[in-house]
Amino acid sequence: MAKKKFSKNWVNQHIQDPYVKLAQQKGYRARAAFKLLEILDSEKLLEPGDVVVDLGATPGSWSQVARERLKRSDGSINGQIIALDMLEMEPIAGVEFILGDFREDSVLRTLEDKLQGKSVDLVLSDMAPNLTGVASADSARIAHVCELAQDFAARHLKPDGALIMKAFHGSGFSQIVQNLKTQFVKVVERKPKASRDKSSETFLVARGLKA
Repeated sequence: MAKKKFSKNWVNQHIQDPYVKLAQQKGYRARAAFKLLEILDSEKLLEPGDVVVDLGATPGSWSQVARERLKRSDGSINGQIIALDMLEMEPIAGVEFILGDFREDSVLRTLEDKLQGKSVDLVLSDMAPNLTGVASADSARIAHVCELAQDFAARHLKPDGALIMKAFHGSGFSQIVQNLKTQFVKVVERKPKASRDKSSETFLVARGLKA
């Protein structure tokens, strides 16, 4: 019964959420779009001509934001956006989608074929693991997902490129930040207004690969 009540409360909060309403008005697939918009504006990231890779992209709101930023007046894309996910994603005009797990060599090869030798300006990762509620297991899963995004960025970013990655405050968070600092010149934490107060999610922005 308690679980049913909890889910009903969540649905009510979700329906009343101003960012959910705003996302519907603006045609974004998820309220997460506003988190990325705030980070891009505060960090002055994503310019016409950029190459963007969106990891864990489904349902696609971050790719929608990237498309808006790179769209020419005729609707074509000034740059390149490649989205990956293990779940299907409804097509977005101008966004190339790869279905698969980027840890697999075959999926990485597909991505590299699409990049045609180009390095990436911006890696986006809104990925989150399925959480169990067991703190020690969850912190290990979160760290693993962050590590995957960091490794991918380190291999594919331009020297002055950037990574925007979701992490969660709690056990292991400081270690995730420390790991980023070993590879990037600048690492900052961002908690956008659209991120719910109750949520421990924090976005890490890492810039400038160390030689």
